[in-house]
Amino acid sequence: MPSRKAQRERMVEVLDRLKKTYPDVGPALNFTTPFELLIATILSAQCTDHRVNIVTASLFEKYPTPGHYLAAPAEALEADIFTTGFYRNKAANIRKCCQALIDLHGGEVPARMEDLTSLAGVGRKTANVVRGNAFGMPGIAVDTHVKRLSALLGFTKQADPDRIESDLAKIVPESDWTGLGHLFASHGRKTCVARRPKCDECVLSDLCPSAK
Repeated sequence: MPSRKAQRERMVEVLDRLKKTYPDVGPALNFTTPFELLIATILSAQCTDHRVNIVTASLFEKYPTPGHYLAAPAEALEADIFTTGFYRNKAANIRKCCQALIDLHGGEVPARMEDLTSLAGVGRKTANVVRGNAFGMPGIAVDTHVKRLSALLGFTKQADPDRIESDLAKIVPESDWTGLGHLFASHGRKTCVARRPKCDECVLSDLCPSAK
């Protein structure tokens, strides 16, 4: 097993190469406020970011505040988010989340991890997405791309997202915590594709034990 120092050095090289390959990478979800990002991230569970952006283009105009989600009939909200999948569960979580925002946070999205993860439909991944991209607070969001690529690159042997986050936090510079998710997602979509990875085209092939 490589030492933590060796893992940290290899991770820095991985990130440097990915930054050169994807120089303009950023959040894949469209948003203008922390509240919009929170809703979009809840909707992104088991759904592509592309599909979420299609849905939120009109959703955010129709429901600009937590109160608008609560005022609408549940069936109407379910219909509006139907194509993101698991629409009943997501609609219920969004309404509970909005109620908590009004009751506990004055209708605003909190920045503290403990406050975010207490909201319905919000785990550490969603909280880190919001904290990192809306508030500029470093956080490693372990989505499917981060989970898969971290394992393939040999940076973790864990399956639980929270443990993966803990492993990565020890070897990723804090200034790269938020950007890691963007870089791994771009690489996972374009090169390290789940069903057919393009190892012969990969800028990380000589650093990746799975490429051998």
